[in-house]
Amino acid sequence: MKKLWDISPPVDASSPVFPGDTPYTQRWAATLTEACPVNVSAITLSPHVGAHADAPLHYDPQGAAVGTLELTPFLGHCRVIHAIGAWPLITTAHLQHALQDLPERVLVRTCRQMPLDHFDTQLTAFDPQAVQHLADLGVKLIGTDSASIDPADSKQLPSHQVIRQRGLRVLENLWLDNVPEGDYELIALPLKLMRADASPVRAVLRELP
Repeated sequence: MKKLWDISPPVDASSPVFPGDTPYTQRWAATLTEACPVNVSAITLSPHVGAHADAPLHYDPQGAAVGTLELTPFLGHCRVIHAIGAWPLITTAHLQHALQDLPERVLVRTCRQMPLDHFDTQLTAFDPQAVQHLADLGVKLIGTDSASIDPADSKQLPSHQVIRQRGLRVLENLWLDNVPEGDYELIALPLKLMRADASPVRAVLRELP
């Protein structure tokens, strides 16, 4: 069996959300009793809770919903690059040591330990020029352990706009604490939510042959 790394943080009522976003809540619509053979729950959450894929609709009023996206960018050869301590912005210089023969998917670890119990208002974001450079190298998907590829207080979202202009896909809130730098197979498929601006993913890395 090839080794797997589960890079999805736990999702429950304690999961951090962007300030003002909808947190995870759960109630039981049915519970196991002599009269009922099953437990059935109902959940409410923002599609940006936990590991998730943004859709163009998130940052473009005319953008595609997540359920319509081609799945290929979310599945295949990827590289994990460490840029720990790169705050406030990941620049090309932080990534340069790992850009040789780059696959189409790049995941960047920015935290020594991902905050699982609070929202990090000082999250590490991407310099939009670094996003442009990755796109120039043929990258189709960028992932991060931050909650956003732009600063938490950004209103213009310049890195998201580069993603939009260059047709890249993005994964956020990945749990990369225990993942060494190197190449892996990424599996992080979004749900087929036909009107949503994002989707939760169960993201995993699998060792290459």
